[in-house]
Amino acid sequence: MPEKRKEGAERVPPRAQTLEDAYAEPTNFLEIEVIDPVNHGFGKKRYTDYTIVVNTNLPIFRQKNSTVRRRYSDFDWLRSELERTSKILVPPLPGKALSRQLPWVGEKDGMFAEDFIEERRRELEDFVNKVSGHPLAQKEKCLHMFLQAEQIDKNYTPGKLK
Repeated sequence: MPEKRKEGAERVPPRAQTLEDAYAEPTNFLEIEVIDPVNHGFGKKRYTDYTIVVNTNLPIFRQKNSTVRRRYSDFDWLRSELERTSKILVPPLPGKALSRQLPWVGEKDGMFAEDFIEERRRELEDFVNKVSGHPLAQKEKCLHMFLQAEQIDKNYTPGKLK
């Protein structure tokens, strides 16, 4: 039996999608890449940092395009800050690779092995994309500082952006 509709409540027929619509810039987007791992230092002071490239049109971000360098400890700081200041469930970071730091582990199997660095890069990219995609996390000052500030001010005043 056909459903009776009130006058003026007819369905609007869908509009056919054009090529221009299909390939237009999305309404809202946030693209974050973690790329270009670089090793620095020697011995116990050796570390790897990564380039974080952000492209967005979300109004909450001041800069629409930014590039910063961050090391694992900065990702760890971000995770701690989000756990402390936000009400979201923050995903885990990749492990600290303690077994790769043992004195008898060779260079090709250690923390600075190419395969390990690439795996960690992918996992850090997954982490930052999951966190940044959360609408509540997008309002946190610590996330904006992590993604767009040249230096992280660890003495900042936590809070939300408006």
